[in-house]
Amino acid sequence: MDPTQRIDPNKTLLTHMQNLQDPLKTQAMTAPNFGQGAGMTAFGGKALNIEIIAGRKATMANGPAREQFLLELRAGGEASGGVRTPLNLGLVIDRSGSMEGPPLEYVKQACAHVVDMLSPDDVLSIVTFEQMVDVLMPPQRVTNKQMIKEGIAQIQAGNTTNLHEGMRVGFSQVIAGEQPGRATRLVVLTDGDPTEGIKDFQSIVNHTAEIKSRGVTCTFLGFGPDYNEELLAAMAKRSGGNYYYIPRPEMIPEVFRMEMEKLMTTLARNIRLNLKLSRWVTMRGPQQADAGDVEIAMADMERGSTIQQVIDLEFANHPLGHYRVAGGRLTYDDAVSGQNESVNVDLVMEFSSDAAAYSAPVDPRVDQAAQIQVASRAVEKTIMGLKTQQISAMGAVQELQKTQALLLSQGRTQDAQEVTMALRALQSGDSGAAEKTLMGTMVNLDQGKK
Repeated sequence: MDPTQRIDPNKTLLTHMQNLQDPLKTQAMTAPNFGQGAGMTAFGGKALNIEIIAGRKATMANGPAREQFLLELRAGGEASGGVRTPLNLGLVIDRSGSMEGPPLEYVKQACAHVVDMLSPDDVLSIVTFEQMVDVLMPPQRVTNKQMIKEGIAQIQAGNTTNLHEGMRVGFSQVIAGEQPGRATRLVVLTDGDPTEGIKDFQSIVNHTAEIKSRGVTCTFLGFGPDYNEELLAAMAKRSGGNYYYIPRPEMIPEVFRMEMEKLMTTLARNIRLNLKLSRWVTMRGPQQADAGDVEIAMADMERGSTIQQVIDLEFANHPLGHYRVAGGRLTYDDAVSGQNESVNVDLVMEFSSDAAAYSAPVDPRVDQAAQIQVASRAVEKTIMGLKTQQISAMGAVQELQKTQALLLSQGRTQDAQEVTMALRALQSGDSGAAEKTLMGTMVNLDQGKK
């Protein structure tokens, strides 16, 4: 029997607790473990450690209530024994006319550097696009680096930008080179808006989501003043990958190097949380959902990284007792075992008439993670205000200074530094650069990764 089906999620759990022997079941289901600083569950995995923390030990019974849970995933620092993850890497390179000159030369330099970082255990494919799309190199092991770099050096600028078709062909190449135990990633480098082929925003973003559904994560590197940061950020979010704004072409090799180092230490990918909400539960975040099935996709995780996902739930009038408010399973592809791993997840809440219990302060770790979501929404609001001119540059500076202070108080130093870059851009009159920088900050905060 599926362990997630052993208990009716709409019934009080307390009467079943003594019979639960599944080690993957949440220990918070035992009533004495609910409490401030308790209500936690830790699961040990080959690549991930998973912890569930309830915001409070109890919520109000016999009336509407709202509470949060924190799902924290930690990728092991030593789980792979120091051996890096072999890659199946696809490079999708924009060679449209606007790339001519320094941008394309720096891209070629960065791609040659990537080749030097790879080994014969890695698989590489290279696709270039302008009006037409070309397969410069079908998927193959990196055994003759000099020949590959000579091919990269021959790339020439063309005409318009057919981003959708470039990604479609790039995806077909990495799928052809896919093997178990490899971290598969599509890396797209572009400096412009789609001007050829399919150009519709939603169609391109949905295409990225389809690529992700096939187990391929995409990273986007946008540089120069003309690319569509909203489009690249939306694609990065839907694909679980990273987004980088590169204000100057000479920064491309260094940013590419950082991305490659992340890829080479990937421990878990295609992370998905599938939850079934009890019939009297509504999800308010990270997405809106009434009672039923919910799927939450998360970013790939590198060695030593952490993802914090806040689950925000609202409850209708409910009687006293301990209840499972949601149950399901977290699944991921484990780079250590080469297998698809899964653990059962249960979110359990005590409904109480004790005002001291349901009015207690929120667990500080849950509150901190929730504050990061607040920062993400604040950044998004600032970006949209700038784009629609509903907020002045001075007003944006004031809002960003508040966000910067919040991020620093939560220990998000790198994100705070990006906000500093955006502030400098605004103060110098370059709102476009500020918007592009803030898009990257928003993607990072939405992923909950640190």
